Amino acid sequence: MASKFERFASAGKGNGLRATHEIHAGELLYTAEPLAYCVSNTCAKYFCHSCFSRRDTLLRCSQCKVARYCDVTCQKRAWSDHKRECKCLRSLHPRIPTDSVRLAARIIFRLVRSTDRSFSYTDLCDMGEERREGLSQLSSMLQLYIQQEVPNIMQELPAVDPLNLLAKLTCNCFTVSDGELQEIGVGLYPSMSLLNHDCRPSCVMLFEGETLHLRAARDMRPADELTISYIGSLAPTRDRQTQLEEQYHFTCQCQRCTTADMDPMMLCGEEEAWTPLREAIPRLENLQTHGDWEELLQECSSLLAPMGGAVPAVPDGNVYRLRVTDLALDACINLAQWDRALAYGTITLEPYRQYYPDPHPAHAIQLMRVAKLQHFLVHLGDAQHTLRLAYDIMKVTHGNQHPLTSDLIRKLEECRAELDRA
Repeated sequence: MASKFERFASAGKGNGLRATHEIHAGELLYTAEPLAYCVSNTCAKYFCHSCFSRRDTLLRCSQCKVARYCDVTCQKRAWSDHKRECKCLRSLHPRIPTDSVRLAARIIFRLVRSTDRSFSYTDLCDMGEERREGLSQLSSMLQLYIQQEVPNIMQELPAVDPLNLLAKLTCNCFTVSDGELQEIGVGLYPSMSLLNHDCRPSCVMLFEGETLHLRAARDMRPADELTISYIGSLAPTRDRQTQLEEQYHFTCQCQRCTTADMDPMMLCGEEEAWTPLREAIPRLENLQTHGDWEELLQECSSLLAPMGGAVPAVPDGNVYRLRVTDLALDACINLAQWDRALAYGTITLEPYRQYYPDPHPAHAIQLMRVAKLQHFLVHLGDAQHTLRLAYDIMKVTHGNQHPLTSDLIRKLEECRAELDRA
């Protein structure tokens, strides 16, 4: 694949990547494999620790009882990375380290067996004392975790300081997601570390297993910067900047942040009406994580119900109401309440369209979820229309060869055949 971008000094951002040729929306710009990766603890029982495939039945490592694989082939493929890790996991059983500690350990194990033992990465600006204290605790856990294999890290890897390694990972690793953007792991992709952030990025990243694909979200001219979003963009300016400052230690100065152009819609309605929605979201997301679908739906329904009295209703486009509606949709799907799920899903489509003016995987996935509900409930014309909208986005964000795009095309063909028979 001929490179269409180059490294450059980006004003106020350090190094970055920019286009050297005309780039078209949907163009695959780069494919990268990780230096190290691991399945998230929350997904450890459901995804192969080698290829990241989801399986109903996985083979469990007989030694550590943590790692799981599709089959013997995947287990053998993973052995070079898991060999040292396995002994360390056994030493801490039944405790399991955090994702960041496990990823850092895998990098250390790789450096130990490599002839090049240096680890050079994006430097960080000063971090707050609270942040440093949190990283110090993780550093202590990391050294305890790897003690069986690397008893004296400063002697074996004098260039690698555990606290500094964890700090750099926090800013440079990527969340690995499945085709529907659900988090399944974390990985470090050195070749992608130069991509700077923008709240309206020019590129999107998708994963197939642990392989990262970088695609152009819109047309670019020579000298245009290649950017990605480090965080979810469905949040008002203040929330986005707070997250970026806490996790990545910089204040975003992109056009969306400096103009706050989406805030009037994201924060539409009376603040006293939408504040309870915002405050409830962490609790609701915890219910989602633990699969408490009945309670989640009950709480979402209560929050989304007309309030009555002097407090006006929160518009559907309000970003906090939209998040609660999405959670209600997820609960309904898991409880097989299909009509209700479709009602919630339909409400989200117009806000998603407005919040994602450029092709974005989250918009395509939302359209596909709604289309599948429409198809299941035999709203064939609506399903065909929604699938076409999803395909127009997905051919840019995922490409025609992605398994999810293939699934969408099959659904479109099913709809067309069923409409022809009707």
